[in-house]
Amino acid sequence: MPFPSNGPPPWTDAIVTPAASLALETEPKAAPVASDWPGRVAVVTGGATGLGRAVAMEFGRLGCKVAFCWVELPGREVEATALLTETTLAAMGVEVYSARCDVRDRNRVDHFFGEVERRFGTVHCLVNNAGIAHDGALWRLSAAAWAEVMDTNVTGAFHCLSAATPHFRKQRWGKVVNVSAHQAGRPGFGVSNYAASKAALEGLTRAAAVDLGPSNVNVNAVAPGFVRSERLEQLPKDVIERARKRAVLGRLAEPADIAQVITFLCSDAARHITGQTIVVDGGLSLG
Repeated sequence: MPFPSNGPPPWTDAIVTPAASLALETEPKAAPVASDWPGRVAVVTGGATGLGRAVAMEFGRLGCKVAFCWVELPGREVEATALLTETTLAAMGVEVYSARCDVRDRNRVDHFFGEVERRFGTVHCLVNNAGIAHDGALWRLSAAAWAEVMDTNVTGAFHCLSAATPHFRKQRWGKVVNVSAHQAGRPGFGVSNYAASKAALEGLTRAAAVDLGPSNVNVNAVAPGFVRSERLEQLPKDVIERARKRAVLGRLAEPADIAQVITFLCSDAARHITGQTIVVDGGLSLG
């Protein structure tokens, strides 16, 4: 079909003119709180051991002020490890605050965040890492085992998110990363309570992203596969070896592999990512 001789080709109607481009560029943009990591305040729940410790250390390495909480667990010397984590961060020159806090208890959570505010002024990044597991066949799970996992992994994250939100909304800037697990989408045998809690956590992630988006707050989740940590040591060796072979990369994750994805999601480079779950499982979910 020939073009009309008395005007420009029809597709030129869709070309953005300099004036239109300028109009798009002048939309209001919320400036980040800081131009770089130093000065930002990162809160990590369950930050004394394992993945939580790696996340706290990574924030410290980047120059953030770090606050982390922890609870004692049966058969584990969490308090001693928390002191070691705190001492290591302080030796790096990091301003650090550590405290015992059961995230299931809203009053304790509010007290913890109040102390963070008193020491550091605000909260910029929140990593909801605190979580537990009580594995067992569905027909053997007690109501108490179900409730404890759900209260810690889901309600605990909600408590911390609620406590941090006033800071985020006031400064119109914030980053939240919830630590899910690959079992949320691909549960194995005997993890019904754990898988349900992590699936709920991913739902909370998406809903919170919608609620907090207008305040310039990014809310995302990471879903690790098997990570070399204290929890991994509780699993049978054949389960661990099977997971390693199923992962297309042929290896298990180190805590730092997950921690660096979490800090990326808290960085300015990820400012347009929200409501997403990033699977970091070495290709385990592809097997």
